[in-house]
Amino acid sequence: MKKCVFAGTFDPPTTGHERVIEVSLSLFDEVVVAIMKNTRKSPFLTEEERLSLIKKMFSDEPRVKVLIFDGAAVDLLKAENTPFYVRGVRNTVDFEYENSDFFASKKLMPELVEIYIPSEQENLHISSTLVKNSVRFNKDYSDYIPQKIRQEFLQLIKNKHIN
Repeated sequence: MKKCVFAGTFDPPTTGHERVIEVSLSLFDEVVVAIMKNTRKSPFLTEEERLSLIKKMFSDEPRVKVLIFDGAAVDLLKAENTPFYVRGVRNTVDFEYENSDFFASKKLMPELVEIYIPSEQENLHISSTLVKNSVRFNKDYSDYIPQKIRQEFLQLIKNKHIN
């Protein structure tokens, strides 16, 4: 069985994240979606809220496993017993960041195989930051949040304040 890991903050999960998972499902038997704890970021949604949203997005897909992980991606890959690490890239800035991270991770895990999934052209501008800014300024973000989780996301943000 071929398995990959797709890790990120997913704050919130977007249609871009959804597409990366869907493409990964076409390549692998199992996709582990890991919500990483990132102390450098101040997330809008709790880890449990993000977990719930991603599980709902793929509730009909038993090959998607969603978890919360606190640690280095290479430790997660080792724990999941796979060398395959999927990364979504929208532009050259994403690629440069992911590529430098790859070289650092490769020293820690020589068997690492990083797979870059490029964004579709119509999704190049979509990011979690764009969604949060749209919420903050009361702008339409419905095209950026997957249909399956729009209502739940709307309920979650009703009582939140974005800075």
